Amino acid sequence: MTKKKPTKPHREKKAGKYMGKRELADAIAKLFRTQADRDLTLRYVFDRLHLNTHPMKMLCREILDELVADDYLRETTRFCYRLNDHSQTLTGTLHRTGGRGATVAIDGPSAPQEPISVSDNRTGGALDGDRVRIVIRPSRYGRGPEVEVTEVLERADHTFVGTLEVGRTYAFLVAEGRSLPCDIFIPKEHLKGGRTGDKAVVRITDWPDRARNPIGRVVDLLGPAGDNNAEMHAILAEFGLPYTYPKAVEQAAERISSDIPAEEIARREDFRQVPTFTIDPADAKDFDDALSIRRLPGSGLWEVGVHIADVTHYIAEGTLLDREAQQRATSIYLVDRTIPMLPERLCNLICSLRPQEEKLTYSVVFDMDDQAVVHRSRIVHTVIRSDRRFSYEEAQAVIEGQGAALSQSAAIPQSVASGAHPESLSVEPAEAVAASAPQPGGTSESFAPELLTLDRLAKQLRQRRMAAGAINFDRVEVKFDVDAQGKPLRVFFKESKDANKLIEEFMLLANRTVAERIGQVPRGKKAKTFVYRIHD
Repeated sequence: MTKKKPTKPHREKKAGKYMGKRELADAIAKLFRTQADRDLTLRYVFDRLHLNTHPMKMLCREILDELVADDYLRETTRFCYRLNDHSQTLTGTLHRTGGRGATVAIDGPSAPQEPISVSDNRTGGALDGDRVRIVIRPSRYGRGPEVEVTEVLERADHTFVGTLEVGRTYAFLVAEGRSLPCDIFIPKEHLKGGRTGDKAVVRITDWPDRARNPIGRVVDLLGPAGDNNAEMHAILAEFGLPYTYPKAVEQAAERISSDIPAEEIARREDFRQVPTFTIDPADAKDFDDALSIRRLPGSGLWEVGVHIADVTHYIAEGTLLDREAQQRATSIYLVDRTIPMLPERLCNLICSLRPQEEKLTYSVVFDMDDQAVVHRSRIVHTVIRSDRRFSYEEAQAVIEGQGAALSQSAAIPQSVASGAHPESLSVEPAEAVAASAPQPGGTSESFAPELLTLDRLAKQLRQRRMAAGAINFDRVEVKFDVDAQGKPLRVFFKESKDANKLIEEFMLLANRTVAERIGQVPRGKKAKTFVYRIHD
């Protein structure tokens, strides 16, 4: 019988959890932040972080020394440390970014120009647009300053778009976009009849401190997910853009008369007998600008009018319609529709420069020679009667010398009709073109001479503008053809051609003329404040 060797008593390991240097530095920083008003001894730090091995204790001492050197901590007595709180408190507006996290635009004239970044786990439940208080703590080991939202000072008016998921006793809105990091809880009584799969607009009504999800109520039901109208309205609602008009605004528009009093016409320059037309996209419903052209007898100059619908005649400052337009600021263009700045009765009927209808306009009128040099200009209130509505394609067919629009235009120079490049043409004298100009009320095809003359003048304006250092912004634009249900049928590239550039040049000339007129400060007068807009 063999004897078993006596076994050695088991020695319990005392090693704590192993942490890398970055992880341990984070744990130490967190410990000091949670006890910012206390001195912490080295032994206390070891105990709280369960650092039981000699290597981990040595690593901890190394990190503490570095945090002291970084001014994040200060050593109050030997092996006793305290948070060196140089934190800065600021207020600003929080904006959710496309990815995780957010930025805060700081209030005040002395605020930094660049917004301050906040990581997602330090936003404190703040949402896009909220005014918040943040604390910026000094940098610590291997990292930049630490930013944290400590208080939500003022909630924005939060509405979110998404798809409803309805249960037996409650529902959630699964929000779209990245401006909300969680779903919205909706009590059943605030569903407004919504069902699972409906697109909805929901307003947050409360977010209790310890709740994981905000509480909201349905403001509007947009329709089933996948329905084209519902999806388009969802896009608008997601960005806070209006997709319907208040009933009172629609009623105010309906009360506006389209009749033009004789005394109003008498106060304006009358262009109703001058050849005038519009050029717009084929699917346009509102025509807000027109061009006119005629030869001035005796001077040999062309009179070119750039006419803009005079909306201010119909909408008085401070009225309900004016406030609504001010709030919207612009029309909104989507793939398959336009959301106008003003109700349809104004945009598409009363203020639209439709053919064969008398319209009130505000105009910049130029007297220019055959080289498109402007000799005189004036800004005046006018009344016009558009003779013809061209689409860009129709106008382009005339310019290129192709299509049915040329069938009755015998006066067009043969070199143009043959499609020769405009810069290589010897253009006929202006008098020859003017002699063939149609009388008001002529056939639609008879406006080719006016169109060609405007195109020739526009090309000379453009050539000089480019030679003077203008930037060429020509680019190919992607367009979609969609059916009545909003289903895409094809995608194509839309190229800016001569017809587009014709309109562009005269609009630029008109805008520059207005800007110069306003910018000229008479002696003894103060400079005017003026609104301009940019297209980002």
